[in-house]
Amino acid sequence: MGYVLSAVARVLEQPTAWGAACEMALLAGPLWAAALVGLLLGWAWRPRWAAGILATLDFWRAQLPARIRAPLDYLAGARQQEQEQEDDEASLQGSPEMANEDLAVGKADLVNLWRLVEGNDGGPAWIKMMEKALPNMTYQAWRRDPQNGPPQYQSSTIFENATPDEVRDFFGDDEFRMSNKWDDMLISHQTLEECETTGTMKVHWVRKFPFFCSDREYIIARRIWKLGSAYYCVTKGVPCSSIPRRSKPRRVDLYYSSWCIRAVESRRGNGGSTACEILLFHHEDMGIPYEIAKIGIRQGMWGCVKRIEPGLRAYQKARAAGEPPSPSALMARINTKVGDNFVRGLESNSDQDIMEAEEKPVKNRMARFLVLGGAVALACTLDQGLLTKALIFGVARRFVGQRNTL
Repeated sequence: MGYVLSAVARVLEQPTAWGAACEMALLAGPLWAAALVGLLLGWAWRPRWAAGILATLDFWRAQLPARIRAPLDYLAGARQQEQEQEDDEASLQGSPEMANEDLAVGKADLVNLWRLVEGNDGGPAWIKMMEKALPNMTYQAWRRDPQNGPPQYQSSTIFENATPDEVRDFFGDDEFRMSNKWDDMLISHQTLEECETTGTMKVHWVRKFPFFCSDREYIIARRIWKLGSAYYCVTKGVPCSSIPRRSKPRRVDLYYSSWCIRAVESRRGNGGSTACEILLFHHEDMGIPYEIAKIGIRQGMWGCVKRIEPGLRAYQKARAAGEPPSPSALMARINTKVGDNFVRGLESNSDQDIMEAEEKPVKNRMARFLVLGGAVALACTLDQGLLTKALIFGVARRFVGQRNTL
């Protein structure tokens, strides 16, 4: 009580209004900051029965004057955004698929594909091979030759009037791939393992090769992540002890074929994202000399690709007619959802660095709220017009690193 009286006396002793306002700010600032921190902490650990009270507070907050309600709305929006980010990260970190690193396809594979899509994987430059087009499809292909390993291929295929969900199901549907024969190299397929939680599958493929080569068999693991509105589909060769090796068909151990499927603007210039792009990254060691393999792939690439478009249209018609999706297509619909910030955090090589990248925003949150709360208290205490308050809020916002406007 004595502290309060002495503070009031100091305010009254000031010879100018500005001095009195400064003293009042020093007195009211900590009180406002403490009140805001208390409200935020109470919101974070609120019990269920507080939902009705909070709804009432929201109603009365809406009745406040605009100049007082604006900073409160800003704080509420910031807290809601951070809560949504926390929920996304918690659902991903707490899910069994991310906790179990023994899965055939894990988060390192997602990061590798993400780097390829973003063009920052550190590999050699891509050399353009071809550019072809059909009335409802455009195709471009590139190749690069790493120092060690087989040639690597990248392609961009854009289908008009197709959605990412349709294309995802289409490429994951092994049964339709066989029945429609749009992929005429696939002789047989068998599902070896599947996880209904993550959508991870392990399949056995046998593919037909030209007459001068024996057929090839593949043990493939695949899994799909959803990043925003795009699908990241990782497919790679994995070991399998349950299927013994044979002389024919010959086992292909090194195999990588992964896609990024996303909606893009139509090439017809209608201004809508009614087209779908598939960015494919592919390489495999087929047991053929690399230079011979490059010649064969270049000669047969467009012949294989141009069969995909009619296959996709037949698939769309079958779905529109009510034909049920196959088991492999249903598995392709089980995806792991991740946020863009989480993927960038996964770029670190160690789990410790990943955790630090995830925890950093949480550690800095209290400091941001304290600074912003002090600015609110100072702005509401001073009576110097809108320009002064706008300046205070601007400095506080710049300090805490927020880029949203009040």
